[in-house]
Amino acid sequence: MNKYSASPERYKTMNYNRCGSSGLKLPEISLGFWHNFSANGNYENMKAMCFTAFDGGITHFDLANNYGPPPGSAEVNCGRILRNELSRYRDELIISTKAGYDMWEGPYGNWGSRKYLLSSLDQSLKRMGLEYVDIFYHHRMDPETPLEETMLALDQAVKSGKALYAGISNYDGPHMEEASEILSSLRCPFIINQNRYSIFDRTIEKNGLKNAAKRHGKGIIAFSPLAQGMLTNRYLGGIPQDSRIKTDGRFLHEDDLTRDRLAQINALNDLAAQRNESLAQLALGWVLKDSDITSVLVGASRPEQLTDNLQIVNRSPLTQEELDRIDLICGLEKH
Repeated sequence: MNKYSASPERYKTMNYNRCGSSGLKLPEISLGFWHNFSANGNYENMKAMCFTAFDGGITHFDLANNYGPPPGSAEVNCGRILRNELSRYRDELIISTKAGYDMWEGPYGNWGSRKYLLSSLDQSLKRMGLEYVDIFYHHRMDPETPLEETMLALDQAVKSGKALYAGISNYDGPHMEEASEILSSLRCPFIINQNRYSIFDRTIEKNGLKNAAKRHGKGIIAFSPLAQGMLTNRYLGGIPQDSRIKTDGRFLHEDDLTRDRLAQINALNDLAAQRNESLAQLALGWVLKDSDITSVLVGASRPEQLTDNLQIVNRSPLTQEELDRIDLICGLEKH
């Protein structure tokens, strides 16, 4: 069986954005392993998605210790693909992982203690068969552990050579600023925030994160830009029997698709059609509408979805009139 060889055209179309004021650039589109890389997934399909991504210039694969199910299985599958198919391209890839959510039993397998974070990173490296990850994130704010302890653990991860850069995820603006000050005093290369952001979820605009990241010269990578599939053509006519709502139900529920929400989805789809785009392309382009967002994370269940998403690289910028129309559809006031 022939080994995978990457397309020689892979860097010709993708845009790469500098991550805040750091030296690292990320592709506009990054591949998330949150869904569809579990122990129950189809390995050949996983490989095909990674190949399609890399051939399209997607150099960043994003994971976390608990991605699965079971927890850890996405890292195992990523490691298998890296080892068997992509090992010669390691220096062309950005591999990130996180720790912060429940991972193993007992008091040391969750949140933000030094014990948990550094142990988790060691476990992640072992599962992926890597000597280091490019970015190591604290996955969520911990209301009990002192923030300084958590940031010192990220600093130790970097200075030990097990991570090249530090990141934080699901932090609000004030806590991000405090974290940035601690890491700056340690001369630790903290460069990126990972947060949920979409047309339907604008929390980072309300909690100060987006403005704080800009002030401090930090990048933002957005996850769930398609609102768990709501901002795709999957639900234009209702809820299909094979949809994530019906087959999974962990992150998107039937109650989320109210009559008003379905009307919004269809109105946004009409706007996308006027732009000769799919609804997903419109939604991804909206997230990337300004330079505050470094990259957008997409999850896919098949390579064709990635091919569709990659079309946004050549998108036409949204006009102010279109942005205002999107806000109006969502019941928001003009900028």
